[in-house]
Amino acid sequence: MNKILSITIYVATVFIACNDGNHAAAGAADATAENAGDTSGNSVETRAPNTSYKPAFPGQTRIGRVTTKTPYEAVVITSELKNPWGIAVLPDGRFLITQKQGTMCIVTAEGKVSSPITGLPAVNSRGQGGLLGLTLDPSFASNKMVYWVFSENVDNGTLTSVAKGKLSSDEKRIENATVIYRATPAYNGNLHYGGRILFDKTGNLIVSTGERSDKETRPQAQSLNSGLGKLVRITPDGKPASGNPFSGQSNVRPEIYSYGHRNVQGLAWHPETGDLWENEYGPQGGDEVNLIRPGKNYGWPTISYGEEYSGGKVGEGNTQKEGLEQPVYYWDPVVSPSGMTFYTGDNMPEWKNNLFIAALNKPHLIRLVIENNKVTGEERLLEQENQRFRDVAVGKNGALYAVTDAGKMYRIAKK
Repeated sequence: MNKILSITIYVATVFIACNDGNHAAAGAADATAENAGDTSGNSVETRAPNTSYKPAFPGQTRIGRVTTKTPYEAVVITSELKNPWGIAVLPDGRFLITQKQGTMCIVTAEGKVSSPITGLPAVNSRGQGGLLGLTLDPSFASNKMVYWVFSENVDNGTLTSVAKGKLSSDEKRIENATVIYRATPAYNGNLHYGGRILFDKTGNLIVSTGERSDKETRPQAQSLNSGLGKLVRITPDGKPASGNPFSGQSNVRPEIYSYGHRNVQGLAWHPETGDLWENEYGPQGGDEVNLIRPGKNYGWPTISYGEEYSGGKVGEGNTQKEGLEQPVYYWDPVVSPSGMTFYTGDNMPEWKNNLFIAALNKPHLIRLVIENNKVTGEERLLEQENQRFRDVAVGKNGALYAVTDAGKMYRIAKK
């Protein structure tokens, strides 16, 4: 049975009704702007920061809260997924979903889950590895091609790898699966694979890779001769895309698009500006949202707004350095941001062009209002569900759809 979480708003009073004794997060308040909500309140974050670092500019962290005015409801359309990780919206409104252990499945807008789709290369699902993000070919309606990221076993460790294949006509398997790119060097660890993937407007792929977490691999995020800790831009065949910022330079990997990243698990194109945005994990504190410019260095591990899990400084404890990009926004303590999308639907006009991010730590859905490339408000949705949200997408019907590590899929839409 679907669980319906209904939120009805009357000026300053919140009435929350739901099935099964659980509540969804929502709120009510007067607002001064249609898309910004109430920015007069304090930050949504009430926990003390882990560090004493100061932001580089006002509004870079702990921005004022906003509150959705429009009544909406969150419905659990299925609880039958197995560690879902990525969502791709099919042309007919269904969803193709990766599951961490190594299979895909299709979910209808009503929540019916298909049998596992097989035929993919073997994944290493230990730790943070497995079958990760996916995207559809721009011509998927005719060619049925799917692209995905996974953690691959090799002789001397594991890699973040990219593969492609064709969804069979009966939708039960991936045909002719081929690995097209490997982010070398390999490392014997099970953390920080990155794993998001999307197409750009030129028909090339943007892929995120992690720096594999350990102190011994961290410096490779700064190395232009390593595939770790990067955004790479490749062709559908896995070759470096033309026009990349480092093309033609010696001792530099031509596929690199940006570098100095820790573990990017969110990628999205802004629907109006066309800019590429990402989010990435910090260590203890310092989760980031970045506006990506080709060829730029985003600082890890040279600068960070977080600290080591042991409590010490990361490197020299710097948060700013000339030539290194500042995050548009950061969190301390962490929210552990994962998949993200800009809202482009018509179901909730109040959310138009807002950035929604699936959060794993203090689990919730993050809503960020962004104006002129600055975050102007933050809201936390579905906190009381206590689910680790892994990815979020906008459906063909204009609703938001989100998956959780526990196997749930939510539809969030106007009531």
